[in-house]
Amino acid sequence: MRHTRSHTRNRRSHHALELPRVSVCPKCQAPHVRHQMCTQCGTYRGREVVDVMKEVTRQTERKKRKARASGVEEKKEETASEKLDATALSNK
Repeated sequence: MRHTRSHTRNRRSHHALELPRVSVCPKCQAPHVRHQMCTQCGTYRGREVVDVMKEVTRQTERKKRKARASGVEEKKEETASEKLDATALSNK
């Protein structure tokens, strides 16, 4: 059976994509998806759900172990206090 243009368009009117609803964390003011914990500070509805620093240290330790196991030397992280001159940049 034929579908008229108006019926087809009425059906397709619900196919529009919606952006996720975003709220602001009251603790750290970072944006997060509603009804989910804040990924920056690990809180949900005023209480700490995940210890974010513990997870970060766990991930860095895991990366270090993998690097040691594969024989790759760890790169030293440059601090902001170190200034790079033009010759050092050109040598890199």
